[in-house]
Amino acid sequence: MTTITTQLEDVFHAEVLPALPHSAITLLQLSQNPDSGPAEFTKPIEADPGLMGQVLKFVNSSYFGFSREIMSVQQGLTLVGTRAVTNFALWNAVFSVMPNPKFGPFDLKSLWQDSLRRALFARELGRSMRLKNAEDLFAGALLQDMAIPLLLKELPEQYEILVTRRAKEGRRLSGLEKELFGWDHADASAMLAQQWNLPDEFVTLIAQHTKLEELLEGGPEDRGSACVALASLLPACTDEGWDEYEMFTNGYSKLTQNPLAELQTAFEKVDTDTMEFAPILRLPLPKRTLIEYLQIDTP
Repeated sequence: MTTITTQLEDVFHAEVLPALPHSAITLLQLSQNPDSGPAEFTKPIEADPGLMGQVLKFVNSSYFGFSREIMSVQQGLTLVGTRAVTNFALWNAVFSVMPNPKFGPFDLKSLWQDSLRRALFARELGRSMRLKNAEDLFAGALLQDMAIPLLLKELPEQYEILVTRRAKEGRRLSGLEKELFGWDHADASAMLAQQWNLPDEFVTLIAQHTKLEELLEGGPEDRGSACVALASLLPACTDEGWDEYEMFTNGYSKLTQNPLAELQTAFEKVDTDTMEFAPILRLPLPKRTLIEYLQIDTP
């Protein structure tokens, strides 16, 4: 494949990039200050009625399982945690500003379905490995592919070729992008995260999610990024099979040192969480669970 001279900076020029809502930006700024508590986070949420309603729905969901209804944002922040609510608000903001390009079978909600499932898996994996930044792994995996709608909109002819080759050859989209452009959608999503002044931790997790082999060879400081990169190998909700099954299972064994039997338990947890989270995020449920993919591809 001939490399095309397409600079990422030229694709993501100022006129193309959507702006995040002010409430999301304020919450992100607060999250960078360790002295900020629920009272400070409450103010920008209550100033955005739409976000306030979504946050209350989020904290009252069956996922958290509180015995009584949470009536105030500040109480919800205290019980659930400011990081979890901020990450939810960030996803809500990104979802609201991304375009839904007319591109073959592409559907924006399918992309977010995939992102949610990968985020839940990355967090579950991080927790099982007792990593301190498990909630950051959720956000990093959730946003790892957020630039794809913009890339499809701005470079439809090039991506028609890439998507066709991915389906035909069973290769990773990132590898095909590197061949064609010299960069991939991880670089694009990381650039977008930087433009929005997202925390550096998020930018790093997003930028490295296509570099699993490098991360597995790294030290303990790379384990969080490796969780997000491993999550990126989960099958898309629209895939009939799982082309990256062997790469995923090899990476899982190397990263966790766990037998593959434990992967089924993790998938069951992610499938359950997906069923509870998807309605909160206004997403349809995936047609096939991770357990079903695992049963299809297990020798």
